[in-house]
Parts: sequence; structure tokens; C-alpha cells
Amino acid sequence: MKRKLWLLLFTLLLIGGCGLWESTDTGGTENRTEVDVLSVIDGDTVKIMYDGKEETVRYLLVDTPETNHPRFGEQPLGKEATEENRQIIESGDVTIEFDAGERYDDYGRLLAYFYVDGESVQEQLLQSGMARVAYVYPPNTRYLDDFKQAEQIAKDAGTGIWAVKDYATDRGFDPSAFTDSVNIDAQEECRIKGNINSSGARIYHLPGTHSYEQTNPEKWFCSEQEAQEAGFRNAAN
Repeated sequence: MKRKLWLLLFTLLLIGGCGLWESTDTGGTENRTEVDVLSVIDGDTVKIMYDGKEETVRYLLVDTPETNHPRFGEQPLGKEATEENRQIIESGDVTIEFDAGERYDDYGRLLAYFYVDGESVQEQLLQSGMARVAYVYPPNTRYLDDFKQAEQIAKDAGTGIWAVKDYATDRGFDPSAFTDSVNIDAQEECRIKGNINSSGARIYHLPGTHSYEQTNPEKWFCSEQEAQEAGFRNAAN
């Protein structure tokens, strides 16, 4: 009789323990949890379903231009960064990973690394020039070196936020640098518009062409040769 009771007790403990082993808590580990993304808010923030409830999540260690900054409103390349993020997030299965430090920021947002089909979302945003390395608060620094390398690729190419001198800074994004750059070029009566799209492609538009009036330029050029030497291609090609 005692033997049967011990066997029953052991079985109950074994079944109860399975719930612990299946926990999705990844805090402080390199484990990843699959999540459903409900919406893309901007270039570095999304809303997901996690642990049975909706959570707003901020990407760890990166910062992108905002579409609704409390002081500056829509920042240059804010829409492009949001669209780049959306295209990446919607391209496959999404998983998240937490670091060893605080899991929430002061605004109640989860802090996590994001992956789509195993590829880092943060690294893709950095390489495309849509994000800068920022908000480095130890011990949430697991991939800091990798992210800096990805950022340097975009810096060297002069892509996205790095296309205009002093726009991306250690303090954030300076819209005046972006505006000053455009105005200086425009004052020289250079009317060819240079645009950098969300994929980082550099395209120039000639006056009188189909999309010229709708294009918001990152650069102005005085000749097609100048635009081509800067790495831009004709929109008609």
C-alpha cells in the first residue's frame, strides 16, 4: 500500500514539474521566445502579444528617427525607418530575447532583442542606415560590439541617417543639420533632387520628371554627373 502511495506522489510531482520546465521566461539568458507582432509603432518600437497580454516593446541598444517626437514632431527619415522596420518584421517568424538587466524601461515598455527567421532586426536597421547605436545601459549590452560593427557599415557608406553630416549625433537626431544641408545646396540653384529611400537606395530626380514635385530631397545636385559621382542613379533607370 505504501509503495503505491509513493508511486502516485512521484507521478504527481513529475506532472507538476513539467509546467516549470516549459516556462517562456528568457530573462538573463540567450533563449528566444516566438511572439506575434500586433503592430509596428515606429522604427524601433512594436506592439506584441507576450505571456498572454499586449506589450509595447522597445528595441534594445538602437534608436531611429521618430514620426511623432514630443519636440520636433516628425523627424527626417522617421517614416522611412518605420517602413524599413515594418518590412523586416513582416518578412518572417519573430522571436525575442531579453538581456541580463532591467526588462522594462521608465515608460513601461519591454526591452528586447528582436529576430526574424533568426536574423537580428536591430543589426538590419543599423546596416541600412535607419538606426544608430544608443541607450547603452549595462548590463543590457550583450550585442553591443556586433551592433557597433553593423552601424559602421552604414557610416562608411554614408547611408540613411549618415547621409547628412551631423544629423545623427550621440544625443539623438538634429533636424536643423538636415534642414541646413538641404537649404545650403538649394541656395546654389542646384535643382536635381537626391533621395535616399527606405532600402538605402540613392536616386536622383530631374526637374520636370514624373515624381520630381513629390520628392523630398536629402541632397541637391547641380548636374547629373555630380549626382552619379555621389552614388545616386537616375530615377528613370
